[in-house]
Amino acid sequence: MPDLRGGVTGAAHGRGSGLLALTGLLDVVRRAVPTPRRNPFALGYLLVLLGTTVFSHFGDPALVHRLQAISSTDGHNLLHRPLLALLLSGLWVAGPVWMPYLWAFAFTVAPLERRVGGRGAAAVFAAGHILATLLSQLVVALSVAAGRLGPGALDDLDIGVSYGVLASLGALAGLLRPGGRVLVLAGASGMIGHQILADQDLVTGVGHPAALLVGISLWRWLRRGPGRPLRLRRPFPGRVAPSEV
Repeated sequence: MPDLRGGVTGAAHGRGSGLLALTGLLDVVRRAVPTPRRNPFALGYLLVLLGTTVFSHFGDPALVHRLQAISSTDGHNLLHRPLLALLLSGLWVAGPVWMPYLWAFAFTVAPLERRVGGRGAAAVFAAGHILATLLSQLVVALSVAAGRLGPGALDDLDIGVSYGVLASLGALAGLLRPGGRVLVLAGASGMIGHQILADQDLVTGVGHPAALLVGISLWRWLRRGPGRPLRLRRPFPGRVAPSEV
């Protein structure tokens, strides 16, 4: 006579394992979804970008053009009003569509913020936005001075948050395990390389890889945490060193 109890027990065990796996997956998804409590910086920034995107769609075109021209981090604005341009340029999306930035923030800025806090994420974002902007516009100015670009390149509209997002992605990679780090950096490098080849745009061709490198350069600071001293010496034998992540 077949052992029915073993079959029933096996089926119950299988259902229990499946339920545990599903519960674990749902818990991972729940913890990954941005919330106002865990991601005030990321969600607040997205709301600002949504507001300026809606305004650019429905606002007076002349006023929108005027405000974006003032916000642009082109060569002339950086020379005459650098702080205003650097601040305002990050309040617009480059293009008419907002939704891609929702996913960009959800997979870069939000997880970085959960690991290093709102102030840390804001510092990484600002560093990428500012440093990559200044470097890319310096290359434009040098190209104009060398005669490789016309003077009009100093007035080309330059707005958007892609530098901050890429810096956040580069910084986040340093907080992942080696396998995830390699995967993220390979994907980011491939995306940047494809864009350089497809667009042939000098500003983004310089700014995007620079922003990613800014995030990478902050790994050591993020791993030890803001305000914690660097540990330059190895711990004494027998003493357990606290984790830096």
